[in-house]
Amino acid sequence: MARAKVKKKSTAARRAVKVRAKAAARRPARGTRPAKPRTVRVRLMDIAIARSGDKGADSNVGVMAKTPELYEFLRKTLTPARVKAHFREICMGGVDRYELPNLRALNFILHDSLGGGGTETQKTDAQGKVHGLAMLHMELDVPAKLLR
Repeated sequence: MARAKVKKKSTAARRAVKVRAKAAARRPARGTRPAKPRTVRVRLMDIAIARSGDKGADSNVGVMAKTPELYEFLRKTLTPARVKAHFREICMGGVDRYELPNLRALNFILHDSLGGGGTETQKTDAQGKVHGLAMLHMELDVPAKLLR
């Protein structure tokens, strides 16, 4: 019986095959997308605290994140446009935002939200004290890793 000669692969060729196999394992299969980071819908009150009050006809709402990582998330997510949309029924003017990173806080001024403010308004909450609680009821999609 004659034996067939089998050609052995070189060490470099075997290594190249392993490298290509590992790279292929890391790539998503054709027609699939990489998984998006998992998010959880929570109310702002689950990740921050708030205080509010009046500034004449405007209300002032301060939001303080519970962790530095949540502050960075809120800094990117809690925009003046988003706050304006949340308070669309009562905020007739614009919304200004001020960042206070050393306190992990964002301060929002809701212009023309008190109907004149103080003694000039017929609103029940003339000083905007409830605006902080109203802000805390806003729902956000937060990356799950930030909630651990």
